[in-house]
Amino acid sequence: MNAAAEQANFPTMIIPKGTEIRVNAQGQLSIKTPGNLVIQNSGNYSELESTAGSIRIEENVTVEAVSIKAAQACFIQGTVTAWRVHAKRIALEDKAKAFIMLQESEQLELSRNSRLVGNFASEKELFLMMGKFTGQLKELPGAVDMHAPSPLTDRPMPSIAAPRADSRTDETEHLRQAQAMLERELTRTDLAPQEAEALREVLYSLRERNLQRIGSVYRQAFAELRNPSLGLREAYEHLEQFFAART
Repeated sequence: MNAAAEQANFPTMIIPKGTEIRVNAQGQLSIKTPGNLVIQNSGNYSELESTAGSIRIEENVTVEAVSIKAAQACFIQGTVTAWRVHAKRIALEDKAKAFIMLQESEQLELSRNSRLVGNFASEKELFLMMGKFTGQLKELPGAVDMHAPSPLTDRPMPSIAAPRADSRTDETEHLRQAQAMLERELTRTDLAPQEAEALREVLYSLRERNLQRIGSVYRQAFAELRNPSLGLREAYEHLEQFFAART
């Protein structure tokens, strides 16, 4: 068999233009691509992101990731363990298993035999739930090794302890207030689709505390509102005060 024939037996890998592939200090792989992303190999990833398309985790594939983000949909056929999954649509297909702490989506679809564990909407919701069951957390079975290293080492788990007061307390309070108001206002049914989508982008950035992203999108998002409510006006003022204090 000649070299050309041998080469034909192997699949071709195409890396689209604009794709970023990195490895962090813990050896976790990060993939960011503008198009669709299909994961066919099990692995421990830091971030998986499709900026304009969808992500698919294929059958019999086990993925651990800190963050999975898709502009359109995230289809899960195998097993996924992730701290955060962000997509317009998250679909668990037959026999899929997903262990997701923070799930941010407009649509969540579960097939009859799939399994979803976690599914909190925000860190605040997670902390409040854990706070209600601190007694049960102290009574975990002795066989559970609380000191075993976690594979998701890219980001430390946020502390549940109350934050220490410092000079930035008032500034961060503006972010918390803006996030709470947006979460409440986005439950309204009278918002136009483009208004709701713009506000969700601000809300997702607030949840991630991505200050650069918040600063670049919030003014344009609020400018698209035809008749902003009092709550939305207050949210905007909190963001204005936060960024004014930082300049």
